[in-house]
Amino acid sequence: MTTPISRRTVLAVGAGAAAGLALPVAAHAHQAVRARFTLDAEVLDGGEQVTSITLHTARLGRVDPASLTTGTFTVHAKATSPIPIAPGDQIFSEYDLDRAVTAARVDRHGDVVLDLAYAEGVTGGGTLGYIASKGRNVRLNLVYTITQQAPLVLRGGRPLTITEFRQGRLSNPEVDAFGYGIARSGMKYRLFKPHARGRRPLVVWLHGGGEGASLPDNYYDNETQLRANRGAIGFVTDEAQRIFGGAYVVAPQSQSFWMEDGPRFAPQIREIIRDVVRRHDVDPSRVYVVGCSNGGYMSMEMTVTYPELFAASVPICGVVQSLQPGGPRLITDAELAAISTPTWLVASRDDTTVPPEPNTIHAHDLIPGSLLTLYDHVVWNGHQFAGHWSWIYVARNDPAQNGQHIWQWMAARRRRA
Repeated sequence: MTTPISRRTVLAVGAGAAAGLALPVAAHAHQAVRARFTLDAEVLDGGEQVTSITLHTARLGRVDPASLTTGTFTVHAKATSPIPIAPGDQIFSEYDLDRAVTAARVDRHGDVVLDLAYAEGVTGGGTLGYIASKGRNVRLNLVYTITQQAPLVLRGGRPLTITEFRQGRLSNPEVDAFGYGIARSGMKYRLFKPHARGRRPLVVWLHGGGEGASLPDNYYDNETQLRANRGAIGFVTDEAQRIFGGAYVVAPQSQSFWMEDGPRFAPQIREIIRDVVRRHDVDPSRVYVVGCSNGGYMSMEMTVTYPELFAASVPICGVVQSLQPGGPRLITDAELAAISTPTWLVASRDDTTVPPEPNTIHAHDLIPGSLLTLYDHVVWNGHQFAGHWSWIYVARNDPAQNGQHIWQWMAARRRRA
């Protein structure tokens, strides 16, 4: 048997590292056979998971699919925090375990793909960890070890035993469709550009508290605001792009969390919007702001600070009343009553993190002409999520009133001249 080889890899685009090898099959001493592999990921409603592995075997020959089974390879995954965890602190969800291979196939490029077991709420495939004391998600360092248990057979009958596997990048087409940017203020953001030509609308996604920078570590990745949920991702799907006629989507990332100092962050977000509008073919009369939790607060703060900027606002489980007992309102009643931007609020009655009565319902009562969708629970595809996660519904275009769904309502709004 050979000895497993592994090196750490981070989830930055283009970062690669060697991962492990352990073969029960004898290999020719002077004939190393190497294959690189890619971690294939999807952003689920509950966060990003590695759902399959692509072994880049095409250059080694044409693999006979009949020789490939779910037992041909085994997969081990280890996920650790990229920053130190203080004694007594907790991080959810590091792991060190075997991943079940549910299917093995040869794709159209001639590469071997190993589909892995994954599901909402299951530890073992996630790419993010949540550090309890910081209230922040971080991108986990992932090390995958591939072990070949039986030879493959190439067309013509020649056996193939891979003697070294090299881990490559994390691949997620939806996340990778967003480019990277940084404003003059230092605020980072991700930007999706539509395929459609001509003036197009702009959707501004403002993340929740867990997706900002982690302080005081200066951990500022410009990744978690896309990987933690489908909030921004939902607006780049084919369905959303069709409804909006093609739309730019920008996702700024707070240097801490929006509620820390919304009035200070508002001009930085405005700067990003201004830069995107100036550099790209954006219709300035069709800029929409959507945010969840901390970002739901910030979406309202933006319409308070810039009443003429947005065509529509969608605050999801947004914070109005301080979450600290006896704390002041983050947005005053007078400010809520003065909001003139068309607003559709969304929350769930069982939200224990941001109770809807003093926040979403209170805002709806005061914002003139605002719409409200209030769910009893957050359930999607048979899985019940925490009541705070009502952004899942907006990411799936579920809220509707009078036969019109929320994306169609947004797309029809124009800023008054």
